[in-house]
Amino acid sequence: MSRATTARDTERGSFRPTVAEIDLDAIRHNARAMHPDGTELMAVVKADGYGHGAVPSARAAIESGATWLGVALLEEALELRAQGLTEQPILVLSEVPRGSESVALEAGVTLALYTDAGLEHTAAAAEATGLTPRVHVKVDTGMHRVGRFPPERVPAFVATAVGLGFDVDGLWTHFARSEDDPEFTTSQLKRFLGVARELERGGTRPRYLHAANSGAVIRDPAAHLDLVRVGVALYGLSPGADLAQRAGLRPAMRWRSAVSLARRLPAGEAVSYGLTWTLERDSNVATVPVGYADGYPRGLSSRADVLIGGRRHRVAGVISMDQLLVDCGDDPVAEGDEVVLLGRQGDEEVTAGELAALLGTIEYEIACGVGARVPRVYGGVHA
Repeated sequence: MSRATTARDTERGSFRPTVAEIDLDAIRHNARAMHPDGTELMAVVKADGYGHGAVPSARAAIESGATWLGVALLEEALELRAQGLTEQPILVLSEVPRGSESVALEAGVTLALYTDAGLEHTAAAAEATGLTPRVHVKVDTGMHRVGRFPPERVPAFVATAVGLGFDVDGLWTHFARSEDDPEFTTSQLKRFLGVARELERGGTRPRYLHAANSGAVIRDPAAHLDLVRVGVALYGLSPGADLAQRAGLRPAMRWRSAVSLARRLPAGEAVSYGLTWTLERDSNVATVPVGYADGYPRGLSSRADVLIGGRRHRVAGVISMDQLLVDCGDDPVAEGDEVVLLGRQGDEEVTAGELAALLGTIEYEIACGVGARVPRVYGGVHA
């Protein structure tokens, strides 16, 4: 059996064996797989690259053809700039907080706009800094999250922005159910393209029309337009049932730990908090130093499998803050044996989709939930 704590991990300052291995070659592969011909690709690296590391993920995607980066927060954009990603345009996917517009303009960040207040504050920042705002106006075509204006109000809003000297570089919308509802997605796209035609009749044609998220890139070629925004699929996670397989995506994260203690317990013994798991037979029980404080959800208690020695074994009893127990039955297990919580070991694999199904959630949440105290170890780093 393999031993999971390596000298290389220790050299990186990771003394505990719990790490998330990130395969940058998988991210490069996924970026190529999700880049339709004739479009540009925006790599969405918000939420620290969906838990994979924003900066390494961004660089890997750029190496494979991404020309744009997308983030949720201005702080995320500034971190990318601080780490040397100074040439690529970055779109903040929501309006930045009031009062931060000048900082955004000085960093060369492209701003989403969809409210009168956002327009006014951006105009004030432009006057204060002497810089021309580059903006993408968002259209609410049916999701009703942001993009405050209904389609019929957008032409006047864009005309005001142009009149103020803004570079209205993009017009965009976001699909609510592109992964599983082609009818509603088509209705959103028709509304969006209707707004674009109305703008063009008035003499304005933004450089970028964009609507497709990961689900639409895979399912709806009509939505590809000038730019596609790829988030979850960049990391090999599926935006919907069977879509990752359909696109040929490769999971980029493998989360592993190691057995910290192994013992033989007799049938009838109960383990962990609440004593909710009772051994039905004499069993080898392994302690693993990972818990819900690391992002391994307590809701997986007694439900999820982990991989030890290339075989599946059930998490036994309640997952605690820093540790969990595994019932290995009669299979041999020893201190130091590798434990895979997410990813492949031998011929077996625990997928994000499997864990998400147990929790009634989506794969995004599994990856984003891997905590900051779990070090990321990168493979596929190019000099």
